[in-house]
Amino acid sequence: MAGHELRDLSGKLVNVTPHPTLLLGFPEYREPARRLAAAAGLGYAEVEVHRFPDGESRVRLPPGLGERVILCRSLDHPNDKLIELALAASAARELGVRHLTLVAPYLCYMRQDKAFNPGEAISQPIIGELLATWVDELVTVDPHLHRVATLEEAIPVRRAHCLTAAPLMADFLARELDAPVIIGPDEEAKQWVAAIATRAGLDYRIGDKRRSGDREVEVAFSAPPPAGRNLVLVDDIASTGRTLEAAVALLGATHPASISVLVTHALFLEGTLARLRQAGVSNVWSTDSIPHPSNRLALAPLLAEALSLPSGDRRKTEG
Repeated sequence: MAGHELRDLSGKLVNVTPHPTLLLGFPEYREPARRLAAAAGLGYAEVEVHRFPDGESRVRLPPGLGERVILCRSLDHPNDKLIELALAASAARELGVRHLTLVAPYLCYMRQDKAFNPGEAISQPIIGELLATWVDELVTVDPHLHRVATLEEAIPVRRAHCLTAAPLMADFLARELDAPVIIGPDEEAKQWVAAIATRAGLDYRIGDKRRSGDREVEVAFSAPPPAGRNLVLVDDIASTGRTLEAAVALLGATHPASISVLVTHALFLEGTLARLRQAGVSNVWSTDSIPHPSNRLALAPLLAEALSLPSGDRRKTEG
């Protein structure tokens, strides 16, 4: 199979000799999927998606699939994507695929892991069971898991890989800022904040969050960071950004040198980015788990390491 060239997020040209195993991307996640194929030394092709006027989708896979295929699609804005993923997985089985891996850097419907009010559907196990009927293996990054111990409990596939972007974040911050203080806006972020701070040898603080609705959030710090430091708010998911915005308002009173935001999953809904800038945030950075202008960290090297090719099927890449 002939080699081909791709560029990573920094623009570096990567020469790739693909493996016969195909990685299938989707149109809206094309560039991150191509970067992953390059990092893993896999052949790349794309799932063709057509949406009819009534909202239904037609999905078409490329011909000549082998027994092993990797689907790569992040599951933000998930409702249409889940239906199309089910169609693609079914078509792959019809074409003879025996082992199907899903790489979903952002995994949807993980936050509703219990019924908070009577009659609520518990979406995490429902969606988890669906995904497990479609694919054999799952790779994701920093999923929103709090009341289950392992990813396999939420998504009962044969193999589940629960990765963290913390090492990439730590190395990135070491290059970008001089001895920043890492800030977790709430206790849920402590695991990422502590991992990043430990790897980079940095100080960190954790806030106390109280939420009274989807958009009403209060954050307090029992031990504010010292004045004059570069501060970096770190979280797994930024959606409306209200938690980050509340934290920025408090941290501004400590007279920092700068305030930055670094997140794994940049949903950034409802004008979040503009509000953070207006609040005084100097830098907003994210991984490419969800395509967004703030993307600065490519997950491809991390994801490639998790793809378990059969014995003898090692990637061959040239930088």
